[in-house]
Amino acid sequence: MASSRKRPSVKAVAVGLSGGVDSVVLLHQLKGGAVSAIHVHHGLSPNADAWAEFCRKLCKRWGVPLRVHRVSVRRAGKGLEAAAREARYAAFNQAKAEVIALAHNLDDQAETVLMNLLRGAGARGASGMAGRTRVRGKIFVRPLLGTTRKEILAYARKHELEWIEDESNADESLTRNFIRRSVAPLLEKKFPRWQQSLGRAARHFSKKEAAGEELLRAFLRSRGLKAPSEAKLVEMLRQLQSRGARTLIEHDGARLRVYRDEIHFEQPANSFAPIPWRGERRVVIPGGGELRFKRVRGAGIACEAVQDAACFIRPRSGGERLQPHPRRPRRTLKNLFQEAGVPSWERERLPLLYCGDALVWAARLGIDEGWRASPETFGWVPEWRPKPLFLRNSRGGRDKIAP
Repeated sequence: MASSRKRPSVKAVAVGLSGGVDSVVLLHQLKGGAVSAIHVHHGLSPNADAWAEFCRKLCKRWGVPLRVHRVSVRRAGKGLEAAAREARYAAFNQAKAEVIALAHNLDDQAETVLMNLLRGAGARGASGMAGRTRVRGKIFVRPLLGTTRKEILAYARKHELEWIEDESNADESLTRNFIRRSVAPLLEKKFPRWQQSLGRAARHFSKKEAAGEELLRAFLRSRGLKAPSEAKLVEMLRQLQSRGARTLIEHDGARLRVYRDEIHFEQPANSFAPIPWRGERRVVIPGGGELRFKRVRGAGIACEAVQDAACFIRPRSGGERLQPHPRRPRRTLKNLFQEAGVPSWERERLPLLYCGDALVWAARLGIDEGWRASPETFGWVPEWRPKPLFLRNSRGGRDKIAP
């Protein structure tokens, strides 16, 4: 049990003590110094009072300060396990210790990963339980996460430790117990190290998840937005990974959406007044980016056609039509944008170039055929440079936070 011998570096540690073999072994390894224990009395079992008394006697014998928290488990639409876990963490957060040490082991981790995968979870679910995490200002550590249940039992017997058995562990109507009692023995026959394999997979997914969190945090910072709390960042990433067509996350006055499996960044659309264009090479669009023009031969908007016209740049107002392809009819921008895969919220901020009353060019769509320069003449080639709406990687491609 080499992986379980390291003590957390912070002095004030409280061990979550249920009285089961895992938590008894963990307390035995960590007792001494500033270590205390917390027992959460859920009141769900007729033996709950006896378990609390067992923990009191054990801690008195070992000289470990103990605090017993009586909690009320409120299901409120949750499963019993989830409701009990929520009540338990609420009790842990009341502890004076900075660090809460929990006794989850490698078998627990493998079971968690398997359950999450069977439920169709993404990378976060496949990451299982973290060895160290921060929740509401408390640091939670799991020193036994790399240790199997067999190793823990062997340690307990070697040191002649006593523990209690929760009768609910035999209830196979609970998913975890079903996996532990019926599925795990079958897996072990074919895959003797299935716990280690799933634990290793969880670590790989956890690294990928951490990279995604860093990417999202850096992207939000680059857009001038406030850093979200760790809990909100995790929830944002979870929603983005769901890839739901209706995914909409609001943060610090901006929005993140998922459209066609890509993550889009959206700030409130800034409507801008028409901007005159008299041949400038660069035009800044308020709140949106900039429009650049290059003069070339045989491409772009015919220079001679626009030189005497009153040209201006403005956003959409609705009902505009364009013919960007010579063999296709003039169509509404709405249809053209849909065909080009431009999200509806992005369309409202894209600049349009008018000469007189005629729509000459639209960002993301191109030049109207009636205004295109011939091979022998010069033309203006517009280039729309928006503020980045996607998370981009170092190779210039779009980084997808979701796997």
